[in-house]
Amino acid sequence: MAASDTKRARDYKRIVAKFGTSLLTAGTDQLDIDAITALVGQVARLRERGHEVIVVTSGSIAAGRHRLNAKGAGKEGPSRQVLAAVGQSHLMHTYDRLFDEHGLVAAQALLTRRALADREGYLNARNTLLALLDLGAVPVVNENDVVAVEEIEGILIGDNDNLSALVTNLVDADLLVMLTDT
Repeated sequence: MAASDTKRARDYKRIVAKFGTSLLTAGTDQLDIDAITALVGQVARLRERGHEVIVVTSGSIAAGRHRLNAKGAGKEGPSRQVLAAVGQSHLMHTYDRLFDEHGLVAAQALLTRRALADREGYLNARNTLLALLDLGAVPVVNENDVVAVEEIEGILIGDNDNLSALVTNLVDADLLVMLTDT
C-alpha cells in the first residue's frame, strides 16, 4: 500500500464492510473459519487505528445448511427461512468468539428494508447502531431472512449488497467496502 493510500485510508472514520456468502464460505456449504478469522483481524486493526466499523454479513443460510447437514436444501422460501434461523445464531456465535479474541464486542442487528422504510424503524436502527459504535462495539448487521422473504427468494437483487448501501447511508459512513461476488 502506497503512503498516499494509507493517508487516504486515515480520512475514513466510519466504515461499513460487507462480507458476502462466497467469501465467508470459500464457495462451500460451510463457514470458512480461517477466512472469517482474517476478516475479523482486519476489522480489529481498523479499530486499533481509530476507525469505527460496521460489518454487514451474509452467510446465515449457508451456515444453517451446514449446521443441519442439509446439503442442497434451501431451494424454496420456507426452507431458506429455516436455514437462516438456524444459521444466524451459528454465524453470530462465530463472530462473537472471533471478535472477543481481539477484545472487541460483536453486536447483532437484524434489519429489513421494510423496517428501514418506516421513519420510526429507521431512527431506531440508526440510534442503536450509533450507540453501539459509541460504546466501542462492532455492529454485525444481517438481513432478517426469517421475515424478509422477498430477499431470500431472489425477488430483490443484491443479497445484502443493497442492505449495506442502506446501512452506509443510515449511519453516515465515510466508506463502503463490498467484499462480494455479486
